[in-house]
Amino acid sequence: MTHSHTTQLAPIEIAFEAFQQQFPTFAATRSLDTLRATEYARLDAQQQVYLDYTGGGLYAECQLREHLELLCNHVFGNPHSTNPASQAMTTLVDRARQYVLTYFHASSDEYVVIFTANASAALKLVGESYPFTTSGRYLLTFDNHNSVNGIREFAHAKGTPIIYEPLVPPDLRVNETHLYQMLTQARPGQPNLFAYPAQSNVTGVQHPLDWIAQAQSLGWDVLVDCAAFVPTNHLDLSVWHPDFVPLSFYKMFGYPTGIGCLLARKSALAKLRRPWFAGGTITLSSVLAADETGAGFYLTPGEAGFEDGTINYLMLPAIEIGLRYLEAIGMEMIHERVRCLTGWLLAQLLALHHSNGQPVVRIYGPTTTERRGGTIAFNFCDPSGTVLDCYQVQEDANQCGLSLRSGCFCNPGVREIALGLPREDLASAFRQKEHITYEQFLHVIDGRTQGALRVSVGLATNFSDVYHFLRFAQSIIDRFTSSPPTEQTRLSPESSSLVCLCGYNDTRRDKQFCPRCGRPAL
Repeated sequence: MTHSHTTQLAPIEIAFEAFQQQFPTFAATRSLDTLRATEYARLDAQQQVYLDYTGGGLYAECQLREHLELLCNHVFGNPHSTNPASQAMTTLVDRARQYVLTYFHASSDEYVVIFTANASAALKLVGESYPFTTSGRYLLTFDNHNSVNGIREFAHAKGTPIIYEPLVPPDLRVNETHLYQMLTQARPGQPNLFAYPAQSNVTGVQHPLDWIAQAQSLGWDVLVDCAAFVPTNHLDLSVWHPDFVPLSFYKMFGYPTGIGCLLARKSALAKLRRPWFAGGTITLSSVLAADETGAGFYLTPGEAGFEDGTINYLMLPAIEIGLRYLEAIGMEMIHERVRCLTGWLLAQLLALHHSNGQPVVRIYGPTTTERRGGTIAFNFCDPSGTVLDCYQVQEDANQCGLSLRSGCFCNPGVREIALGLPREDLASAFRQKEHITYEQFLHVIDGRTQGALRVSVGLATNFSDVYHFLRFAQSIIDRFTSSPPTEQTRLSPESSSLVCLCGYNDTRRDKQFCPRCGRPAL
């Protein structure tokens, strides 16, 4: 059976009508179109199609106005004091902290909010302070952000066994029977930490929150990375009780950047032992009494003992503003809009075929909206089935005003399973990492797909956005790879430098691979 590529995408009005028939609940989200036209008017004014919500949310103009008005009409000082300006700021900091608890339905008797620079900083707090021992375990899924993977270095330094739970293609989910077997290996009474994402930042897979109580009942402290989950889903901490929840607020509502938090159960926080102290984390310290480790300072109890230095206090009122903005819209509405647009986009991408019947798109992860979010990872393929260079495709998308993302998205576990990278080749290279360069390491996987593309929808996405992306995807039909991978970076005819497709300019011409994106150079 062959598929004709000559079938044109229906005009947007007709396509939208068919979309609404397929997803009738989309009509209940139409108020978001009004917000798109008012609070996010800059997108259409600049003819931008933004499909990188997993990378970062977009702010509404009303958030900026309200925050600026607050700053213009008050005098705020460093909250580490009792003067009037400091007290005014302390009140707003405390209010923001309480609002975070309220938003996530977290009892102040059970949870504390520790403000950090981002989710990664929150994860580092857990990793450096968790009481890893040789008798404990660190269990984590292949599907994890590098900031969760990085905790294994703290575990390794203390001799803790590190166990990875694999993913099962093609949906790239976890085999729950096998996971349960791994969870039963916890040694009672020992520090055992289990970490996984509520939603994959690559495939959109939503891993079960049921694992939290199951793991805890078997002797595990549970860390659930919610950075990709909470922008379009409600996390109710009166129902689920993970021990540690890292997140970044800019992924939820765009502004401000530079602030995240760690929601930590008080019982779990009491187990942590900070490896140092800083300004803001102690009530008193001494130089004369610092004659042995642990002497000469008093750590501030609670969340303040984990907030190093001065927190980003002027930005914290913007957290409450952003959370109130999401509450006014309603997370159920955001979730439903994302589900509808994601479902349509998945179906349309899977329907694309070359003239010879070969599929145009290879999706990594679930191909339906069941137990998944609005993030889609994929590659385009040519009529022979060869994967097109994702970096070149992104360059083409850039020219069309499309903001999507390419690479491995700081999630090597998903990348390695999805792209079929051989374990032994990777392990062999890492065993020699002290003796080979980064460029030589890239040579190990030369000739294999090194990345993928990712689109993600969010609060401000409308049908026009996904429609225009699909129109771009149709332009891939019957496109062949223009050259083998080894010819992707070559000498610029206008200069004596090597100019990579990603834009990196090597004026010395001394590299075999582009240090920015990894393409081989001629």
